[in-house]
Amino acid sequence: MGMYLVSVGAREWFARGAQDDEAAGLGHVAAALNEELVRRGLPPYTSVPGAAAGRGPAFEEKFVASMDGYAALCRALLSPEEEETVHGWTVLVPFSLEEPIRLPVESGYADETLVAGAPQVLAALEGLEAVVGMPDGMPAAGRKLELTSWYLDAGAAASAAARPGSRGADPDTVFHVALYLRAARFSLRHGCPLVYT
Repeated sequence: MGMYLVSVGAREWFARGAQDDEAAGLGHVAAALNEELVRRGLPPYTSVPGAAAGRGPAFEEKFVASMDGYAALCRALLSPEEEETVHGWTVLVPFSLEEPIRLPVESGYADETLVAGAPQVLAALEGLEAVVGMPDGMPAAGRKLELTSWYLDAGAAASAAARPGSRGADPDTVFHVALYLRAARFSLRHGCPLVYT
């Protein structure tokens, strides 16, 4: 099975049910986030597009690579706050947040939900991208699981072998930088949240 990073549409985002029912959707997260946004004097997030699957673009990638090299790169180049912004979130939203918002709502993989803004995530990741460099042959963002397939089909390993000695020589690190970059860009382009499932 494994863990995936996916985009969600309005139906799933606003679905309500028992908070511990995974099939209930993300309505409790949406409600808690809107409450916190309003408390901070910001507008609620209500403009989530329709269903991601079937009627429009959808984002889906699987976590198939070790995060060790990527985490080390983040520790070396980012502040602890930037690290949390870049990959500590459990929900990514397509609008600016000065800092991630902690919500006392359980998420699929944590006891709380950490919401980050895609513009902040993208800005930090573009700095990492400049250091690592995206290799030739990496597929353009498009179909679901395209990056995952490229990694599993040894495209990442072949690209890394062609760049020995560089930070981009670690295929696992390249995979994660590309994954989070694509997620942030997708969220901004399509105005949708992304979550782990």
